[in-house]
Amino acid sequence: MAVVTFTDLYTEAGVKSLDEYLAGKTYISGDQLTKDDIKVYAVVPVNPDASLSNATAWYETVSSALSKSFPGKALGVSVAVKAEPDEEVPAAESAKAAPAEDDDLDLFGDETEEEKKAAEEREASVKASSKKKESGKSLVLLDVKPWDDETDMKKLEETVRSIEMPGLLWGASKLVAVGYGIKKLQIMMTIVDDLVSVDDLVEERLTVEPANEFIQSCDIVAFNKI
Repeated sequence: MAVVTFTDLYTEAGVKSLDEYLAGKTYISGDQLTKDDIKVYAVVPVNPDASLSNATAWYETVSSALSKSFPGKALGVSVAVKAEPDEEVPAAESAKAAPAEDDDLDLFGDETEEEKKAAEEREASVKASSKKKESGKSLVLLDVKPWDDETDMKKLEETVRSIEMPGLLWGASKLVAVGYGIKKLQIMMTIVDDLVSVDDLVEERLTVEPANEFIQSCDIVAFNKI
């Protein structure tokens, strides 16, 4: 059973949407009075406009059922206002009943299977909406260039791979001839996008001390989302 949500029931537009929903229905959920009716009843203004026949009929049905547990004319539900120290609350306001917690007010016995299922669906919906999306990953190919043909390329690669940070994983590498006896290091790395900035990695880790003893510059050759 799909979860139904009503908003702004204290406004004319909100009550009108309730009236449209109740077309052809006696109750909010199923064919008998449930806690769903009580929850909605608690925030609907007293006596909906007579032109909204569906909402009016539903309201009177719920009021009639509640009168068995609470004798007297149904007055709806008001919100208690907490007074500041030394501030008097008008007698009319202090006489209003504060709404009871749903869990403490059991008017109709244990929840039905339909109510339990609807509650589980609502809980699952909240969890799904609040679940954090997994961060994306990228595959990056770097060109790491030495200062000259006398640079120890083994030490250069060790320097590159010695850099560690959350979300960074170094991959395969190879030496590529540039000319005049000079070779550059091409190395793959996989990064978690939200954790690693390639620009910061190059500018703040690979081309500054102590790494710049071996590394002259770094270039991004390829950057692909995976």
